[in-house]
Amino acid sequence: MEDIISGLKQVPYFCDVSEETLQALASKAHVRTFPKNAVVITEGDQAGPLYVILSGKARVFLSSAAGKEITLSIQTPGSYFGELSLLDDDPRSTSVMTLEKTVCGLIAKDDFKSWLAARPDAAASVIKGLTRRVRALTESTRSLALFDVYGRLSRLLYELAEDVDGCPTVIERPSHQDIASRIGSSREMVSKIMKDLVSGGYVANAGKALLIQRKLPAFW
Repeated sequence: MEDIISGLKQVPYFCDVSEETLQALASKAHVRTFPKNAVVITEGDQAGPLYVILSGKARVFLSSAAGKEITLSIQTPGSYFGELSLLDDDPRSTSVMTLEKTVCGLIAKDDFKSWLAARPDAAASVIKGLTRRVRALTESTRSLALFDVYGRLSRLLYELAEDVDGCPTVIERPSHQDIASRIGSSREMVSKIMKDLVSGGYVANAGKALLIQRKLPAFW
């Protein structure tokens, strides 16, 4: 149950909820294992439970009738998806597919509602979490509307990077197709930009990692 509690703490809804209160919610969870490339949620599905990833990795994405996809996020242990269904009865707004064997803790909507009704003090945390989600969506919209492809690519690289010995490093370098899917571009355009960044000495491949060796240029 400790893994589930740790995961719940990452959900913005529950950022200010006490450990004791979270334990009561975690006790309602049940664990399920999904194989690699399993479609956990399909856009348009009926509302369902909250999923907290205990191990593995999953991709949250949108798709068009023509088969075009855009990746919204990559979820790893301690992260979550399906949280909107806890609060409304609308169909799922995104699809989710595992990228490797993934174990999740599931919390049903009815269990969540019963927990919240018995602990109204947790409602303030839920409201704060929703506010943060709206702000995050606003930033995503700003990026798509105000930045060109290069601007979105450089922004993504910095978001993915972690400091390793003073050097911004993307620990698990995404494929050019993955980047294209996340920034709403073509793989060919991403490949061209990345080639120029490598030849210019701005970034370098190091095994599975990507090093940002110099501050990325403002324009491309």
